[in-house]
Amino acid sequence: MYRIALCDDEQTEVLKTKGMLSNYKKIHPERDFDIGIFENAEEMLSKMQSGYAPDLILMDIYMKGKTGIEAVRELREMGNKIRVIFLTTSEQHAVEAFRVEAVQYLVKPVSEEELIPLLDKQFEILNRERQKYVALQVDNRTFRVMVHDIVYCEAQGKRQYLHMIDGTQLCVHMSMAGLEELFMPYDEIVRIGKWYIINMDHVEGLDSQAVQMDNELKLYLPRGAYQSLRKQYITYYTGGLS
Repeated sequence: MYRIALCDDEQTEVLKTKGMLSNYKKIHPERDFDIGIFENAEEMLSKMQSGYAPDLILMDIYMKGKTGIEAVRELREMGNKIRVIFLTTSEQHAVEAFRVEAVQYLVKPVSEEELIPLLDKQFEILNRERQKYVALQVDNRTFRVMVHDIVYCEAQGKRQYLHMIDGTQLCVHMSMAGLEELFMPYDEIVRIGKWYIINMDHVEGLDSQAVQMDNELKLYLPRGAYQSLRKQYITYYTGGLS
């Protein structure tokens, strides 16, 4: 599942772009995504501060309050590298847009002929970014496991159980410390306490008591773990925006 944020204060344009995105989903049902709609940049940034993490932003420039350029510049200053496509009524800000590392700049009215090939390209890039693998030994066989498919890992004695996105479990005969070291290159993988390693890509939210995973499971936090995990969660999803 991917998330696309649509930030525009013109209702007619929002409905038009949302319609094009819905048509795209019909053409490519394998590219599952939801659409978050925001009327202004402040609303979107506030949602991101709470952990909302879109994979792609479709952003207008001229809005009440912060402009789209200002909002994206703020994200970049915080280290957030999220992919942004500007949709706007003027060519005037194209140079500024690319200075804040926009992937594309489209002048309204935007047609499906313009947007669909661009979405194709962005999804191809996003898919490649998710293709990260680790080699794990399970029952005397070595498997290549996609990191994104791991929801969380749970320690049970000398065995570690990997809970996968499809509901299956893999039993790995190695220590939790060894598993943590294996996942060290991946920022999305975080250890909490003695018993769990979680994948941030599958965290829907957290509070001082527990982490809510996207497979509907709630993992209860050990004492003192919340503040550190909250900081890692915000850093991972927002690049440090606070």
